Amino acid sequence: MITSTRTAARLMIIARPNCSASWRSNLLVLLALAVPSLGAATGFALRGAWPILPLAGLELLALGSALYYVNWKLQYRHVITLSDDSVCIDKGFYAPTQSWQFPRQSTGLAIIPERHPWEGPELSLQGTGESVSIGEFLNRDDSLELAALLRREIRVGSHSARGDRLF
Repeated sequence: MITSTRTAARLMIIARPNCSASWRSNLLVLLALAVPSLGAATGFALRGAWPILPLAGLELLALGSALYYVNWKLQYRHVITLSDDSVCIDKGFYAPTQSWQFPRQSTGLAIIPERHPWEGPELSLQGTGESVSIGEFLNRDDSLELAALLRREIRVGSHSARGDRLF
């Protein structure tokens, strides 16, 4: 998912994975599965098959942990801030864990075309001897939207299968 905000001094582009379900809806799914599972486990426990209860609890714990992990991974963001003189790239979950800053004049966009019609192009920003891939988690439509946004702002440095710098 791509969102962009333009002010007089800068353009901020936020790229994030598509999130089909919120944390609240994940909790509702967990609850909907927990009620019958624990109900059946309690019924068996009352008939003497008590070892089913801890196993049902472990099953729900594993499912809850998996849902939490997936939701946490979907909080990953790439924030690309373009100002008059610099390009800043921040990557992280809730706060930036990695940051790069390039001078705007020497920054180029590298586009590696997709290998399959369902894939999106691979995008990276190149500047001052360094290359930072962006939006690798995006689907095809979002990758093309990000490429179009960046093409309007930054010159395309390469558009090849290898992504070599042409400037």
